[in-house]
Amino acid sequence: MTIQECYEAIGGNYDDVLKRVRSEALIQRFTLKFLADKSYPQLKESLEAKNYEDAFRGAHTLKGVCQNLSFDRLYEVSCDLTELLRDRTGTQPGILEAMAKVTEVYEATIKEIEKLDQ
Repeated sequence: MTIQECYEAIGGNYDDVLKRVRSEALIQRFTLKFLADKSYPQLKESLEAKNYEDAFRGAHTLKGVCQNLSFDRLYEVSCDLTELLRDRTGTQPGILEAMAKVTEVYEATIKEIEKLDQ
């Protein structure tokens, strides 16, 4: 699988990231580094512990990383969750559903990126 095919599979915007990074090798390197990014595990653990301050931080970081890498599909769902967590109280309706969507898209994204490393 090429890096461009990976971006297609994950709903990313390869042309956008190429304009910024300007090197296919660097895009692939940063994409593979995403596998070790801790923002999703932090988000998941924080939500399970009802620590909404850290959950917001994890969602916000995940959103930013996805924006920088032009992982558009994952960016969109993490952005939705970030906004629900913005007040850091956990009282907004829809948090669990938004997290389920983030998890679904995150796991699909990781699965496709892992194919690059084979």
